[in-house]
Amino acid sequence: MRGSDYVVKRVLFAIGTVFVAVTLNFVLFRSLSGDAVSALRCRTCTQDFKEFQRRELGLDKSKWEQYKIYLVDLAHGDMGRSLRTEEPVRSILWEPIKNTLPMVALGTLFSIVFGIATGVIAAWRRGTAADKGALWGGLAFYSMAPQWLGLVIVLYLAGWLGLPTSGVKDPTLGILSDPSAIEVVVDRLEHMILPALTLGLVIFGQYTLIVRSAMLETLGEDYVLTSRAKGLSNWATVWKHGFRNAMLPVITLVALSLGFIIGGAITVEYVFSYPGIGLLIVEAIDQRDYPVLQAAFLLLTLSVILFNLLADLLYFRLDPRVTE
Repeated sequence: MRGSDYVVKRVLFAIGTVFVAVTLNFVLFRSLSGDAVSALRCRTCTQDFKEFQRRELGLDKSKWEQYKIYLVDLAHGDMGRSLRTEEPVRSILWEPIKNTLPMVALGTLFSIVFGIATGVIAAWRRGTAADKGALWGGLAFYSMAPQWLGLVIVLYLAGWLGLPTSGVKDPTLGILSDPSAIEVVVDRLEHMILPALTLGLVIFGQYTLIVRSAMLETLGEDYVLTSRAKGLSNWATVWKHGFRNAMLPVITLVALSLGFIIGGAITVEYVFSYPGIGLLIVEAIDQRDYPVLQAAFLLLTLSVILFNLLADLLYFRLDPRVTE
């Protein structure tokens, strides 16, 4: 298979998956009992008002007509309006997404660096206490529920570190004087450290296990044994021949996990009251704000599809055997 054929095939498959995800997102929210209007909670929501809302949202039309309207609106970037605030959903999602992305990026960076370091050490010192500590530590953190670990960090670590446990910024910052750019950045970092640390600790274990397994497989290859026979030092062998050739599954894991990490941040943001996409989803569930939920779930699904496509393209770039 030629390289261009492979890329076109994967892109077309991703586009087809997006269409399926969009369709399922439409069907699932309309398979629930009632509809978005019947779930409204207000004293002034009379029957006439609810009927008016159904007409405004197009819920009085057939499902097929609603589906066509849904596709046309999505094609124009229209995700509807919030039932609670009546603001466009797209503008409601923008600020939480801006808060979630740097926090997830920081947690991912921590997990990659820490996971790769412990995985390399575990493979290098196979069978030693360092290997067992890295292996069991990675498994322990990987098995923990993010919300439980977040609560433990809030109760036992936040006070000792002197870091905030809620919000995205200090509410008193800028009241008495205009803060500098450095002060704003430091304040944002302080507020995202604990939720990012929670995410990073939960997912670093998978990087440890993958790196350790890939390193052990690579270190058993003939060319590694030859380098050792030629007198190359143990660390040089691990770094030059083992680590570089074991990076393919790690790079793929990074691309695959990023989409799921964004969805996994929901419970972490709820624990830390961090105003990101996860906390917005929880609030939308409590308020039965179906347009916001539908748009948020669609974005999370699209992020998984996008990063899966990136993983496929990375495989094609790094390993020519995929086109054979």
